[in-house]
Amino acid sequence: MPKKNLIVALVLYVVSASLSFAAFSYLSKDSLANSVANKQAEDPSQTLLSSLLDIDPNEAKDQVCPLNGAYYTQTEKTAWEQRRPLFVMIENTPDSRPQAGLSRADVVFEAVAEGGVTRFGALFYCAAQYQDLTLAPIRSARTYFVDWASGFNLPMYVHVGGANVSGPTDALGQIGDYGWEGENDINQFSVGYPTFVRNYNRIPGKEIATEHTMETTTEGLWEVAADRDWTNLTPARTVAKKAVPAASWQSAYKSWTFESDKVPAGSVSKVSYDFWTGYNDYSVEWNYDSATDSYKRVNAGEAFTDINNDEQVASKTMIVLLTTEKGPINEKKHMLYGTTGRGSALIFKHGQAPIEANWVKADRESELEFVDVRGKAVELARGQVWISVLATGSEVVY
Repeated sequence: MPKKNLIVALVLYVVSASLSFAAFSYLSKDSLANSVANKQAEDPSQTLLSSLLDIDPNEAKDQVCPLNGAYYTQTEKTAWEQRRPLFVMIENTPDSRPQAGLSRADVVFEAVAEGGVTRFGALFYCAAQYQDLTLAPIRSARTYFVDWASGFNLPMYVHVGGANVSGPTDALGQIGDYGWEGENDINQFSVGYPTFVRNYNRIPGKEIATEHTMETTTEGLWEVAADRDWTNLTPARTVAKKAVPAASWQSAYKSWTFESDKVPAGSVSKVSYDFWTGYNDYSVEWNYDSATDSYKRVNAGEAFTDINNDEQVASKTMIVLLTTEKGPINEKKHMLYGTTGRGSALIFKHGQAPIEANWVKADRESELEFVDVRGKAVELARGQVWISVLATGSEVVY
C-alpha cells in the first residue's frame, strides 16, 4: 500500500475509534431505567414482571416475608416464590450518598470494607416485587459478605468484581471454589450492559467519580438469573460432605423468629456507634420514631436517605453484631471479620433497652441465628432488619 494511502487509512481509523468511544461514553451515562424502558418499548415481550403486578389496594397483607417477617399480599408472594433473593453489594463512601434502593431492602449487613470505609450487603426480595428498583452504587465482593450471603440458601450474589489478593481475603477465588459461578453469582464483569450501567447523573447536581456510578435494577438482575435458569430452585449440591437435593428456596430456608404480639414502645430514643474511632464519615446514629415504631438512620450527622424515594432509611430491628476484626492484612487494606462460631450481639427494637444476645453461625452455609442467654431464638420485630458488624469491644451508646 502506498505510504500516503496508509497514512489516510490510519487517520480514518483513529477518527472512527474516537467517535465510537465518545458515543459509548455518552450512552453509558444514561440511567439503566431509561435503557430498560427503551427495550420494553421496542419489544413488548420484554415487559418486566414488576409492571405486570396489579395489586388491589384492598388486597389483604397477610403473607409473611421469610426474610424479615413483614406482611405482604398474596400477589407479591406469588411473584417472589418464582425467584431467589438478591444479595447486593452497595457502597457507602460520602461521595456515593444518597444510595438507591436501601429503604426497600429486607435485610442489610454493614461492615468495614477497607480503611474504615463501610459497605453494605443488602437482601432484596419481598419488598422489591411490586416495583422495579434501581440499586446503586454497586461495588465489589468481600469474603465476609460472601459468608453472610451463604447463610441465606444461595441467594443471587451481586457485585462488581471483588477482592482477589491471594490469601484469606480472596473473595473472587472463594466464589469460584464454592461453585457459585454456575449457581448464583452475578458479577458485573460477566454480565455488563444493559443490566449494569455507569450512570454519571445518578445524583442530580453532584459530580461523581466513575467508581461511584455503577447501577442496576432488581428486575434486570432477576432477568439475568432467569436467562441462566437460576429460578427459585436451588441446585443439587454437597454441603458438609452431605448431598443436598435441588429444592425450592423457601422450603430449604429457615426464617428467623418474629414477634406475634404488639410490643409497647420504650424510652431509648437514640443509639450511636463508630465502626472505627475517628472515622466520622461513617459514624452512625439511629433515632427511634414512636409514630412508625422504627429507627431512622443518620450517617455522619446527616439523614441517610434513599434517592429512589427521598425517604430516610428506617429499620424495625437494628442489631449490632460484635465479632473479631483483623487487618488491614495486605497492601489493599483488606479486612477479615469472624463470621462463624458465636459472639455477642445487641438487638434494638421498639425503642426499648437492647436485648443482650448471642449470634451463632455453625459454618459458612449455616444460617445466622440470634439467641438469648438461654439459647432461645430472639423474636425480631417485623420489617427491615439492619445488622451492623463491629469489632468486639466497640462502644455502643444508648
